[in-house]
Amino acid sequence: MTDQYAVIGNPIDFSKSPLIHGMFAEVTHQDIAYTKILGPLGEFAKTVDAFRANGGQGLNITAPFKLDAFAYATERSARAELAGAVNAMKFDGNKVIAENFDGVGLVRDVVHNLKTPMRGQRVLMLGAGGAARGALLPFLEEQPELLVIANRTLAKAQALVAQVLAQQPSAKGRLQAMGYQDLVGEQFDVVFNATSASLTGDLPPVPATVFAPNGLAYELAYAKGLTPFLRLAQNAGVKHIADGVGMLAEQAAEAFAWWRGVRPDTAAVIERIRVPLV
Repeated sequence: MTDQYAVIGNPIDFSKSPLIHGMFAEVTHQDIAYTKILGPLGEFAKTVDAFRANGGQGLNITAPFKLDAFAYATERSARAELAGAVNAMKFDGNKVIAENFDGVGLVRDVVHNLKTPMRGQRVLMLGAGGAARGALLPFLEEQPELLVIANRTLAKAQALVAQVLAQQPSAKGRLQAMGYQDLVGEQFDVVFNATSASLTGDLPPVPATVFAPNGLAYELAYAKGLTPFLRLAQNAGVKHIADGVGMLAEQAAEAFAWWRGVRPDTAAVIERIRVPLV
């Protein structure tokens, strides 16, 4: 019998998840059906209940339901707890087990696909929202020399750092919060843009001097081409720039492996959905 999976969001037409998981199923010979669910706003629990009643075994969750999924879950991983958000669930009887694979997928793309080590490096994350929160524990596991969370509202970055240090006291001294104005005179080997600026075509207010020329500038948004953030890095002389298409594929592969017990290779998927950075 074909096993049922889906992605839920609103809007959902743009989602590449059915394409990605369809390709994964083909190469791993898994008998699954993967669909898109347009979740009515305010009816997340009702919609997921119906999916489970019809035999659904797992879900990916995208905007705006990651917080609803967090509340719906009966068990959550440490990554999901820190992020306060969930992007994958699987169902086992009455249990709803929840995960957040965004940060794991991001690290996998940077370290494995882009061949950019984070160990011993100075790493900057712009933004302190959900995308940043989900990445912090996987980032710290890579043992960077310094991990800075910079945000327009410094207090938000400081609160996030304090929350992480409560779970990971060994990160004290390696994890810091800064306001954007504090970045003047600082330089980083890897710079991530996890702000919403690129979704609106805006530029985060950071000095071009934050980029190490031989480092990596990474835009978590994908399929946006050369965003203002990536253009700033390119104009600053950064040779290595990337968007979040690899992160998208890698977090999907993590969910697929979690559900099915086999991890698919992502190279063909990344090549299929990549948009040129021009």
